[in-house]
Amino acid sequence: MEDNNNNNNDEIKVEQIKPGEGTGGEDPDPRIPAEPQQLKIPTEMPLLPVRDVVIFPFMILPLFVGRENSVNAVNEALSRDRIILLASQREVAQEDPAPDDIFDMGTVAMIMRMLKLPDGRVKILVQGLARGKIVQYSKTDPHYSVQVEVQEEGPTEATLEVEALMRNIRESLDKIIQFGKMIPPDLVMVLESLTDPGRFADLVAANMGLGVKDAESLLEMIDPVSRLRRVNELVQKELELIEVQAQIQNQAKEEMNKTQKEYYLREQLRQIQQELGEVDEKAAEIEELKEKIAKSKMPEEVEKEALKQLKKLEMMHSEAIEAGQVRSYLEWLVELPWSTSTKDRLDLKKAKKILDEDHYDLDKVKERILEYLAVRKLNKDMKGPILCFVGPPGVGKTSLGRSIARAMGREFIRMSLGGVRDEAEIRGHRRTYVGALPGRIIQGMKTAGSNNPVFMLDEIDKLGSDFRGDPSSALLEVLDPEQNNSFRDHYVNLPFDLSKVMFITTANLADPIPSALRDRMEFLELPGYILEEKVHIAKRYLIPKQTKENGITKKDVEFTDAGIRTIIEQYTREAGLRNLEREIGNVSRKVARKVAEGEKKKKIIDADGVSSYLGVPRFLGEEELDTDEVGVATGLAWTATGGEILMVESSITKGAKSLTLTGHLGDVMRESAQAALSYAKRKLADFGKPDDFFDKHSVHVHVPAGAIPKDGPSAGVTMATSLISAMSARPIRKDVAMTGEITLRGRVLPIGGLKEKSLAALRNNITNIIAPERNKKDLEDIPEELRKQINFIFARTVDDVLEAALVGGAPGKKKSAGKANAKKPAEKASKKKKAAKKAGVKISGKKKVAAGTKKSSSRRS
Repeated sequence: MEDNNNNNNDEIKVEQIKPGEGTGGEDPDPRIPAEPQQLKIPTEMPLLPVRDVVIFPFMILPLFVGRENSVNAVNEALSRDRIILLASQREVAQEDPAPDDIFDMGTVAMIMRMLKLPDGRVKILVQGLARGKIVQYSKTDPHYSVQVEVQEEGPTEATLEVEALMRNIRESLDKIIQFGKMIPPDLVMVLESLTDPGRFADLVAANMGLGVKDAESLLEMIDPVSRLRRVNELVQKELELIEVQAQIQNQAKEEMNKTQKEYYLREQLRQIQQELGEVDEKAAEIEELKEKIAKSKMPEEVEKEALKQLKKLEMMHSEAIEAGQVRSYLEWLVELPWSTSTKDRLDLKKAKKILDEDHYDLDKVKERILEYLAVRKLNKDMKGPILCFVGPPGVGKTSLGRSIARAMGREFIRMSLGGVRDEAEIRGHRRTYVGALPGRIIQGMKTAGSNNPVFMLDEIDKLGSDFRGDPSSALLEVLDPEQNNSFRDHYVNLPFDLSKVMFITTANLADPIPSALRDRMEFLELPGYILEEKVHIAKRYLIPKQTKENGITKKDVEFTDAGIRTIIEQYTREAGLRNLEREIGNVSRKVARKVAEGEKKKKIIDADGVSSYLGVPRFLGEEELDTDEVGVATGLAWTATGGEILMVESSITKGAKSLTLTGHLGDVMRESAQAALSYAKRKLADFGKPDDFFDKHSVHVHVPAGAIPKDGPSAGVTMATSLISAMSARPIRKDVAMTGEITLRGRVLPIGGLKEKSLAALRNNITNIIAPERNKKDLEDIPEELRKQINFIFARTVDDVLEAALVGGAPGKKKSAGKANAKKPAEKASKKKKAAKKAGVKISGKKKVAAGTKKSSSRRS
């Protein structure tokens, strides 16, 4: 039934009709008939279709009403005389029955009580009054109203046939009750006092649990004697059915006794075999399990439970279903590493050498692992840390966990959590379920064979939850060093010590991880690799691996540094290394084909030759500016694949006051543009512009590459500089890039991703970077050789930015302390080629964009 939205819990009580059998102050038994008061039944009344039940006259019955039209019918009856017709549906599943879907014969009833439930449904207590036949449907909306003809029964003589039928039905009901049929005991007592055959038949029919069709056929019988005969037939049929059922149960009991007899004989046979010295397979199995329990060195509590289950198995029949379940449980207990540990490799120098062999850079992560080993060397009882590697795909999070296990001399277990939605995946199923198994944590410990492995939980930010539970909540105990020393799996149901396990989790983003889970982990960020690091990794790891997999050697192919840089910059766009490895493999396969065809000349993969193997470049960077331009500022943006430069163009034209923003900007970036315009209005007087300048001009701010979504607050200073340049007609220096969030008062706030943004500027031959002064601390993340090539200008206010960016500086601007380390861009112009050469960037004129190229995905300023 459909629920309505009425959540009123007020109970509407009407005067209760005096029942035939009193029940004190409680509701009357709905299965016992009651004597209705003398009521005048109208010819027209609301219709309430009921499902899966047939109501007989004189019966009191509670009903739940949920469909809207049914609720309307109840309300209509209550507003009039409380009289309603209850008619059964032909099909139970019919949600919105039409008149043809409802039986014509029903029961005229009075609504005695109504209660509105919190879920919007209505509960009513009704009492049947008389049979009523639907003559005509007078209304169908908002509920059914029908013309009803009451079917009255005439007086019936107490003939011998009637008396015999009633007595036969009473005796049959007694037998049915003896067989255990759920029939109210009071029913037989009430039937003893009834002499009216019609009411007698209706009462029996209402309590027999008949189907809708059988019950409806009885309701349509007006003649009491005919109805009594039909009820007698149905009672006799029910009695025969129960007798057959009892016979089947007796046969099953005999089979059970037979099984017990076989068990007794088998036990005797086992004793005889022992006397004869023959091998008893069950005894050998029990003895083997005893030895395994002794060798496993379980904790006392676990060993006690294992011996208890072993004793239970010994007493069971070997072919019993439960015996297999107990046997499987014992095998899990004896195979778990309760006290088996691997010895940690605590030689820090050797561990550092292994980490350096497997991974380039990642100094912070390696330092944390070496710190753990150092503390472990000094304190043997320390608990395992819970580390979380956060970074974009392909930066080596999973492989780093494997290297950590190798460096420490531990077993490595990896469990992927991506898409896991069932709590039982973590905690296992209870043994009451068929085919129950432990969770993947305990399974991993069994696979490891030691209680101190490196356990990697991959993609923890992609956990889900649904009606089967929340796996992230189940992980709270696993990843809490204060609780996981007694982790209980639902299947094992015994405490298992996970405190010696070194748990490592990985995630692409930390935000989706629930806060309670984040609180238990120590985060180590892997931000991605810069160009120079990718070149080193390609030469040291990827190229040797791909050449070996494709059957070629150093004699067949050589990748130059310029060629590797070209592949990285023009054919991949990522923070990690997966696509780079894929493209190197692509080149290696093409070289392998030429070698297989007989070409013996060594292939040199340089910058110019890459396109012959990989085709037209797929990614090209922004074009550098040739001259200082008015209204065109170079900003810096962070993307998931690294840093990029972002051109911001502003145009001010005469016209009505307006601000137009284009370039697929997000909400935050649009707000930054509005803040920049507000600040530009404050600077009108400094540049000799009238106060109503922007009231008479329209402003258009555009960020090229309009198909790429852009958002973030750090383009604020770029937009402000572009707007003020357009307003004052002062050009912006082409060799300066900037980043920073601004306030309405002109303060420059710190940003993130300074390392990636700086490298993006250097790749585009820009060596002067304006950054917020509070980002000075982030210089430590930038390699020293790159810091020497970049002139950082740190700004406290937008005035500091304008002084460094505008040709001629800001009007009336004094030298700021934030620029103490800055060199004039002109002083560095002569060193531009040299700096770019060190960074591996080729300087030329304007870059030509090849046909079919595309730019990167979403940028975040």
